[in-house]
Amino acid sequence: MTKADIVNEVTKSTGVDKVVALNIVEAFMEAIKDSLAKEENVYLRGFGSFVVKKRAQKTARNISKNTTIIIPEHNVPAFKPAKSFAELLKK
Repeated sequence: MTKADIVNEVTKSTGVDKVVALNIVEAFMEAIKDSLAKEENVYLRGFGSFVVKKRAQKTARNISKNTTIIIPEHNVPAFKPAKSFAELLKK
Protein backbone atom coordinates (compact mmCIF):
# COMPACT_ATOMS: atom_id res chain seq x y z
CA MET A 1 0.00 0.00 0.00
CA THR A 2 1.34 3.42 -0.95
CA LYS A 3 0.64 6.87 0.45
CA ALA A 4 -1.76 7.48 -2.45
CA ASP A 5 -3.67 4.31 -1.50
CA ILE A 6 -3.92 5.50 2.10
CA VAL A 7 -5.21 8.89 0.93
CA ASN A 8 -7.82 7.13 -1.23
CA GLU A 9 -8.95 4.98 1.72
CA VAL A 10 -9.23 8.04 3.99
CA THR A 11 -11.20 9.84 1.28
CA LYS A 12 -13.61 6.91 0.91
CA SER A 13 -14.16 6.38 4.63
CA THR A 14 -14.49 10.03 5.69
CA GLY A 15 -15.84 11.76 2.59
CA VAL A 16 -13.28 14.57 2.68
CA ASP A 17 -11.52 15.83 -0.45
CA LYS A 18 -8.34 14.11 -1.60
CA VAL A 19 -6.32 17.28 -1.06
CA VAL A 20 -7.48 17.53 2.55
CA ALA A 21 -6.85 13.83 3.14
CA LEU A 22 -3.35 14.15 1.63
CA ASN A 23 -2.59 17.10 3.92
CA ILE A 24 -3.79 15.11 6.93
CA VAL A 25 -1.67 12.07 6.05
CA GLU A 26 1.38 14.26 5.37
CA ALA A 27 0.91 16.15 8.67
CA PHE A 28 0.55 12.85 10.56
CA MET A 29 3.78 11.45 9.10
CA GLU A 30 5.61 14.75 9.70
CA ALA A 31 4.48 14.79 13.35
CA ILE A 32 5.82 11.26 13.85
CA LYS A 33 9.14 12.11 12.16
CA ASP A 34 9.55 15.29 14.22
CA SER A 35 8.82 13.46 17.44
CA LEU A 36 11.30 10.67 16.68
CA ALA A 37 13.93 13.24 15.66
CA LYS A 38 13.59 14.70 19.18
CA GLU A 39 14.03 11.15 20.55
CA GLU A 40 10.41 11.10 21.76
CA ASN A 41 8.45 7.88 21.23
CA VAL A 42 4.97 7.92 19.67
CA TYR A 43 2.32 5.64 21.21
CA LEU A 44 -0.89 4.90 19.28
CA ARG A 45 -3.13 2.73 21.47
CA GLY A 46 -4.51 -0.25 19.56
CA PHE A 47 -2.08 0.25 16.67
CA GLY A 48 1.48 0.31 17.96
CA SER A 49 4.44 2.40 18.97
CA PHE A 50 7.05 4.23 16.95
CA VAL A 51 10.16 4.16 19.12
CA VAL A 52 13.74 5.35 18.92
CA LYS A 53 16.29 2.60 19.49
CA LYS A 54 19.90 3.32 20.31
CA ARG A 55 22.50 1.28 18.46
CA ALA A 56 25.77 0.90 20.33
CA GLN A 57 29.14 1.75 18.81
CA LYS A 58 30.68 -1.20 17.04
CA THR A 59 33.73 -2.22 15.08
CA ALA A 60 33.24 -3.37 11.50
CA ARG A 61 35.51 -4.39 8.65
CA ASN A 62 35.80 -2.98 5.17
CA ILE A 63 36.58 -6.20 3.32
CA SER A 64 37.64 -4.60 0.04
CA LYS A 65 40.30 -2.40 1.73
CA ASN A 66 41.00 -4.85 4.55
CA THR A 67 40.61 -2.12 7.17
CA THR A 68 38.76 -1.78 10.43
CA ILE A 69 36.23 1.01 10.85
CA ILE A 70 34.31 2.25 13.87
CA ILE A 71 30.57 2.72 13.44
CA PRO A 72 29.54 5.30 16.04
CA GLU A 73 26.56 5.03 18.37
CA HIS A 74 23.40 6.15 16.59
CA ASN A 75 19.60 6.10 16.81
CA VAL A 76 17.27 4.18 14.50
CA PRO A 77 13.48 4.35 14.26
CA ALA A 78 11.49 1.19 14.95
CA PHE A 79 7.84 0.16 15.04
CA LYS A 80 6.38 -2.20 17.62
CA PRO A 81 2.79 -3.29 16.89
CA ALA A 82 0.19 -3.34 19.65
CA LYS A 83 -0.70 -6.74 21.05
CA SER A 84 -4.15 -6.75 19.43
CA PHE A 85 -2.65 -5.72 16.08
CA ALA A 86 0.01 -8.43 16.24
CA GLU A 87 -2.62 -11.06 17.07
CA LEU A 88 -4.70 -9.93 14.08
CA LEU A 89 -1.72 -10.55 11.80
CA LYS A 90 -1.15 -14.05 13.19
CA LYS A 91 -4.63 -15.17 12.07
